[in-house]
Amino acid sequence: MSAITAFKAYDLRGRIPTELNADIAYRVARGYAEFLKPRRVCVGRDIRLSSGELAGSVIRGLVDSGVDVVDIGLCGTEGVYYATFALGLDGGIMVTASHNPPDYNGMKFVREGSRPISADTGLKDIRALAEAARFTAPARPGTIAAVDTMPKYLEHLLSYVDRDRLKPLKIVCNAGNGGAGLVIDRLEPSLPFRWVKLFHAPDGTFPNGVPNPMLEQNHAPVVEAVRRERADLGIAWDGDYDRCFFFDEEGTFIEGYYIVGLLASVFLRRQPGARIVHDPRLTWNTLDIVRAAGGEPVLCKSGHAFIKAKMREVDAAYGGEMSAHHYFRDFAYCDSGMIPWLVVAQMLSETGQPLSALVAERMRLFPASGEINRRVPDGAKAIAAVEARYAPGALAIDYTDGLSIEHADWRLNLRSSNTEPLIRLNVESRGDLRLMKSRTAEILAFLDTLGAIASDH
Repeated sequence: MSAITAFKAYDLRGRIPTELNADIAYRVARGYAEFLKPRRVCVGRDIRLSSGELAGSVIRGLVDSGVDVVDIGLCGTEGVYYATFALGLDGGIMVTASHNPPDYNGMKFVREGSRPISADTGLKDIRALAEAARFTAPARPGTIAAVDTMPKYLEHLLSYVDRDRLKPLKIVCNAGNGGAGLVIDRLEPSLPFRWVKLFHAPDGTFPNGVPNPMLEQNHAPVVEAVRRERADLGIAWDGDYDRCFFFDEEGTFIEGYYIVGLLASVFLRRQPGARIVHDPRLTWNTLDIVRAAGGEPVLCKSGHAFIKAKMREVDAAYGGEMSAHHYFRDFAYCDSGMIPWLVVAQMLSETGQPLSALVAERMRLFPASGEINRRVPDGAKAIAAVEARYAPGALAIDYTDGLSIEHADWRLNLRSSNTEPLIRLNVESRGDLRLMKSRTAEILAFLDTLGAIASDH
């Protein structure tokens, strides 16, 4: 059989129909079943136009492998995570391409306990089995049961807040025509919030652009609505809403780095002394908050598979990446795009402070560049050149994820993307905005001499 080129480090993602189609989806499901040998598996799908057909092929592949399928229908990626751990299933497959263009689709895979399956833990095996297409005949075909997990999932989300302490905040939300709006509509009757809904209806053609709030050009609708409506908070999600992005009451986009610190402080109040997992890209603010609260910070390589494994290993209460992925022990150590905004809304309600006030001091103490992407001819060579230039006199050098160089008053992290041909730069300082900006500009100018080209991805 032909090669399946859509497999990536953490999932499968490709263009329809050349890189991913019904036949490939069927073979991948058979390969998944052959590799995992599960008894019961859930299948969910996002709102893309091709997701229904692909999910049907996945279900057929599982059934033909003797697997009993729990079809949970339309959901976000966390819907599959929830169903897998809450129903005690052996695995789950989510049909989604998250924030990719409309002509893409893909799949994310988990095993029992919603543990991720990535290139290091089985994805390569699944690919080989799917490409070989020599599948074992089952003793019996599997069964299909449609199960509505939404009510229990909503209950779980609401367990993270004390509804009696919530205030009638006005919240602007941008679902990007992805699936998040379906959850907001179901949560709405249980919460006192007043909603201003943007691009709310699910639409797989994405008429308002690809739902990727990481891109600065996608911020404007939320910014304008927050200011116009004098809202307390702005939120935006990507297509499968496993990432959540925040805007304060002035419409200012809040870097995910500062949200990590904010959420860490909440979970350390709830669980004193807990471990908090964080990524190496930007660290000083998180370390300061966690240590001051009596918690234990745990450094981990970026990427959901690494973060989840580390969280299980140390039984962390919470884990966060500056890329807007937030992980929770009570959610089977998985990431959720719904839990973070609920927790932040409760913080606003309880403190009576706006989001800007909750993060302003942290941003002043540890100003950060935010992630800056560059395409370079040779990523390894560029990183080595930066190390040669900036390592002399450093207090610490770390290779957990790319290159981290720490000086007394500033630090940098430069790493190759796990999923794209890019290098990604982050710079922060200790209370010196001018220093952070000058070091960032200096490093970028140096990368330019190595052939770097700006990229917004």
